[in-house]
Amino acid sequence: MSSVYADVIVDITNEKLDRTFQYKVPPELTGEISPGTAVQIPFGNGNRTITGYVLSVGNEPKYPQDRMKAILAVQKDAATVETKLIALAAWMRHTYGSTMIQALKTVLPVKVKARGKETREIALLADPARCEELLENYRKKNYKARIRLLNALLAQPVLPGPVVSKKLKITADTLHVMEEQGVLEIRRTSTWRNPVSDAAGRTTAGKPNEQQQAVVDGIRKEWEGQNRPCLIRGVTGSGKTLVYMELMERVLSEGKQVIVLIPEIALTYQNVERFCARFGTRVTVVNSRMTPSERADQMERARRGEVSIMIGPRSALFAPFPDLGLIVIDEEHETSYKSEVTPRYHARETAVRRAGLEHAHVVMGSATPSVDASYACETGAYALFRMDARYGNAALPSVWIADMREELQMGNRSILSGKLREEIEKRLEKKEQVVLFLNRRGYAGFVSCRACGHVMKCPHCDVSLTAHNNGKLVCHYCGYETPQVHACPSCGSPYIGGFRAGTQQIEQNVKKLFPKARVLRMDGDTTKTKNSYEEILSSFAAGKADILIGTQMIVKGHDFPNVTLVGALAADLSLNAVDYRAGERTFQLLTQAVGRAGRGEKPGMAVIQTYHPEHYSIQTAAEQDYGTFYEKEMDYRRLMGYPPAAELLAIHGAGEDEAHLTQAMEYIRRYLIRIRGNREVQIIGPASEAVSKINDLYRMAVYVRAPQEEVLAGLREKLERYIEINKGFRTVYLQFDFSRKY
Repeated sequence: MSSVYADVIVDITNEKLDRTFQYKVPPELTGEISPGTAVQIPFGNGNRTITGYVLSVGNEPKYPQDRMKAILAVQKDAATVETKLIALAAWMRHTYGSTMIQALKTVLPVKVKARGKETREIALLADPARCEELLENYRKKNYKARIRLLNALLAQPVLPGPVVSKKLKITADTLHVMEEQGVLEIRRTSTWRNPVSDAAGRTTAGKPNEQQQAVVDGIRKEWEGQNRPCLIRGVTGSGKTLVYMELMERVLSEGKQVIVLIPEIALTYQNVERFCARFGTRVTVVNSRMTPSERADQMERARRGEVSIMIGPRSALFAPFPDLGLIVIDEEHETSYKSEVTPRYHARETAVRRAGLEHAHVVMGSATPSVDASYACETGAYALFRMDARYGNAALPSVWIADMREELQMGNRSILSGKLREEIEKRLEKKEQVVLFLNRRGYAGFVSCRACGHVMKCPHCDVSLTAHNNGKLVCHYCGYETPQVHACPSCGSPYIGGFRAGTQQIEQNVKKLFPKARVLRMDGDTTKTKNSYEEILSSFAAGKADILIGTQMIVKGHDFPNVTLVGALAADLSLNAVDYRAGERTFQLLTQAVGRAGRGEKPGMAVIQTYHPEHYSIQTAAEQDYGTFYEKEMDYRRLMGYPPAAELLAIHGAGEDEAHLTQAMEYIRRYLIRIRGNREVQIIGPASEAVSKINDLYRMAVYVRAPQEEVLAGLREKLERYIEINKGFRTVYLQFDFSRKY
């Protein structure tokens, strides 16, 4: 029987995650040790017994065996949050193709030893007689600071820390010496920052209606049975949040904790208000606008059990709750749930895995679920629950599709169609509010005709070609190239090129057209400061503006009862993204945008401006018809062999030397061809990424398609070993990105 060795970490903090120690695994413990296991180990020159955590287990020793110590024992009843998160990291490493250290730094992003905002008090311990002796001694040795502090403590036995350090000007060294002498003690109290303490106590939501209660009951029944991940497909305004809260109430009553994932910082404001109104100070929040100390405080509060609900984007998934009961994923379809750095994990898949490891539940919700999640429901991996009516019997908004080709023929070259201008004027007269949404996704680089809407696409991949400065149109999937065109190949029009309008230009045009209107803009430029999201949204919610202009951040999850008109400008830009999911993204954005209108008592309307009014994603979004969209989108995916109809592995490479990167990616392609054998595997590329250079790093990709995940996983493992033993890859940064079927 071959020997077994374990890599162990002894201190779970950011600085020391890279430092591992290898130990022998005694034969009697072999079956008990796996990634995440807490073990007792001898450590240091004195071989003192400490607790460590196993990161990986293997058969290859890294050091001479005579110098290697052995694990003493498995720590019984040590299923701590650390062991669970390390086990999750091990799964992420295997699933997404990263190193264990990269995975570990993802799931343990905050120091365990992080301290909150500390307050100090200095208290006198010595009795009066001893103090007199000390004072006499201090005077002889001219210890002015000690004399000053001791006299102050005799007058007031307990002094606040700031008084001692700032007013009395006592140094830490002086305090330390007097503390060692038993003259005083330093009392430290950690106070954890609470970013939502002021949000509690607001008006609570109503009781579930019949539709909502049916979904709540159905999900609870699923929990008692197979306990599959549950997907709620509810139209915009159907009240999914209230369903979440009813389910959370059940979990909290059992003494367990809840993680609520939201896709955008912009959604934090209203979500926190809703959840705090129901659950008070048991709620906390994390997001990227908080300082590291603020985030660390909230993670430590979760670890200590001071809060029971953590709300935040993707990183909140790793909140160190000791007894996790439920993970809620709101707006499940959002692309921000996919990490862009190694490991390129998806929060949905990782949440399902964490819930499985900790015997928790997963509930997802969206008006426009991802095709992947719907496919998982179709295959029975997830349980589907539908909500087809808006809460309070509010009607879905009426939708008008404005064909911008016709607008151009009528001489209107404005960003606003005639219909949208007319409807805005009506809303301003009625003192109702308007949201103008600019669909910026997919705009960069594609070439289209404004007269007929034709887009230059790759004949092999059915994605848009991207204009490059060298005068060529390039496919970023397979590398196909063709010269730039100056007239539309479909209708001959000279009005062909890229899209140029931005939110600032739209704001200027709107102010000229409607000079009396109060206009707010919400985009990357206006949301740079820490509280800018909340300030803009709360101002609009309070009726301090008539028109809100913004990018996709303004159409996700917000609830403004006085908004009765939504205008989707350049609605089909995302159809032209260099991505096989372009139709899905377009449908989701437009359906979410349309859903912002008419959420109160007043009826709502949406105007979708497009050059492709006949496209199924535009038509089904206007009709709020997810079922028809899903059928047509899956037909396209099956035809083209894209996920979830097939498995797709993207290998992303980056490097400073373009020629060397190109050669490295070509070697990867050739190696994959050699090892695929007779299996049904398609290799595409290498080709430049959609953005081919960032921060002086050139970027390329190779795509690999196969019917089964196991095939791609096997190819990736062999490729990893090939890359590891070849020195030429050491100056190339590589990432693996899986898109899976269920």
